[in-house]
Amino acid sequence: MSDQDKLALLERIAAALERLAPPPPRAPDFSCAEAFVWRAARSEFSAVAQINRVDLSLLEGVARQRDQLIDNTRRFARGLPANNALLWGARGMGKSSLVKAVHAAVAREKDCLRPLKLIEIHREDIESLPTLLAILREKPFGFLLFCDDLSFDGAETSYKSLKSVLEGGVEGRPRNALFYATSNRRHLLPRDMMENERSSAINPGEAVEEKVSLSDRFGLWLGFHNCTQDDYLAMVFGYARHHGLDAPREEIAREALEWSITRGARSGRVAWQYVQELAGRLGERLDG
Repeated sequence: MSDQDKLALLERIAAALERLAPPPPRAPDFSCAEAFVWRAARSEFSAVAQINRVDLSLLEGVARQRDQLIDNTRRFARGLPANNALLWGARGMGKSSLVKAVHAAVAREKDCLRPLKLIEIHREDIESLPTLLAILREKPFGFLLFCDDLSFDGAETSYKSLKSVLEGGVEGRPRNALFYATSNRRHLLPRDMMENERSSAINPGEAVEEKVSLSDRFGLWLGFHNCTQDDYLAMVFGYARHHGLDAPREEIAREALEWSITRGARSGRVAWQYVQELAGRLGERLDG
């Protein structure tokens, strides 16, 4: 094969490799939407056209948690010091709903230092947090990073990326980013996993200290607990009133309590599920 043929062959190989290579990620346009989902595999942000959220006024039984989270978020939006937040506790009590509702409320306020965007990162993409933050660091927006149902199992080590981002690292967390997570576990790890490590370690205290200290990186802890019957009914009536569902109050209360008994729980999620059942029977839509 002549040198000219070899050169032509190499050029064809190079052209083929270029065609196989993925295109470079597009520069994100954060002005096009209020919320985005981080796609770690492609290092891209997907704009959310319509955010799945409820109005802050509809969240009953979580007044203390609501006030603390909105104050923290408001300080961040105004360029003041604010804490990463962990919302932990009972299922269905509005943890993720509260994050999305607080973002909407604060983003509408006039005295934000910069436009406030919500970015959802999936639990399985936590290891990509450093890449995500590197993209956000110099952008002229404030970013609430939100991870729903965050927890770690077995031999997972991705929690170390989160630990480093929350407090450690040479660069530290960008001033224009704040991290909010929800979890059913206060320490983000199952109790049996922590106890197993204690029982098998030479130094039981040190064995779990690194993993337990992950939750300590969140400056704001907000606990959510199973609601009372009065709070549960207040949630039901609030949803029914908001959506204009016309049914006798006594009938709604009786049916809502029966509904909660069949599910073995009283929570915001159960209240919403009953309201959907009621609206369906009445032939009413639940738009908006």
